Amino acid sequence: MIQHFADLAKSDAPLKGGKGTVAAASLLALADFNGKGRLFSHSVLKPGCSVGAHRHDGEMEVIYILKGQGHYDNNGTLEPVVAGDVTLCRDGESHMLENTSKEDLEFIALILFV
Repeated sequence: MIQHFADLAKSDAPLKGGKGTVAAASLLALADFNGKGRLFSHSVLKPGCSVGAHRHDGEMEVIYILKGQGHYDNNGTLEPVVAGDVTLCRDGESHMLENTSKEDLEFIALILFV
């Protein structure tokens, strides 16, 4: 199977009560996970935008930063993230991601059920 970027489902909306919007392209449809996950996306946060703080229950989320920089709230500890960094929010943990730079913050997000 090959999916071309132009054909992917896309959204540009606020996420988890964050600031501004998150532009996202779904890299896999829900049916492609076979019940093992729910999200695999390529996302962009414009300067000043964020994914709001939220908790994961029964699932985990991995974020790979492709471009830009920002702050990641790792269970209440705010830490800087830059291109090449990987974050992991395990089952029962909470997190948030904010673009604190003047460039886009681009990332891949993957949510799997545990």
